[in-house]
Amino acid sequence: MILVTLGTQKQAFTRLLDLIKKANIKDKIIVQAGNTKYSSKKMQIFDYISYEEMNKFIDDSDLIITHGGTGSIVTALQKGKKVIACARKKEYGEHADDHQEEIVSTFAKAGYILELNENNNIDDLIKEVKAFKPKKFVSNTERFKEKLAKEIGR
Repeated sequence: MILVTLGTQKQAFTRLLDLIKKANIKDKIIVQAGNTKYSSKKMQIFDYISYEEMNKFIDDSDLIITHGGTGSIVTALQKGKKVIACARKKEYGEHADDHQEEIVSTFAKAGYILELNENNNIDDLIKEVKAFKPKKFVSNTERFKEKLAKEIGR
């Protein structure tokens, strides 16, 4: 099963769903679409999913295709999932700015995820992800909290 997450931004992200709809995907596709209104017989689409349901879908998925939100990427990585991410872009009205391009590029260059962009093809990435060995994600949160506590304690 493939889980597609579009986040909860107010802007639609139909570009990613159009790519998935045109792709040669035979797996079951579950979509958390947020504010993106979309219809496709190829996908089971939910606007919003409860935290519990989302975690179950993540656990049950073989692959997660997501927008470039840090929370969506990190949650999938923490659960050991393979991730293909596509940044929302300002030029298409998908976000207020292009910060997701930097997020996706950084995670991809570090070896955590595969990046879907104008220079590649979703079908090729889905083939590539089968052999892809993502770098193990280790959260830096606890170390950050310790440093912050020391800083505040001064």
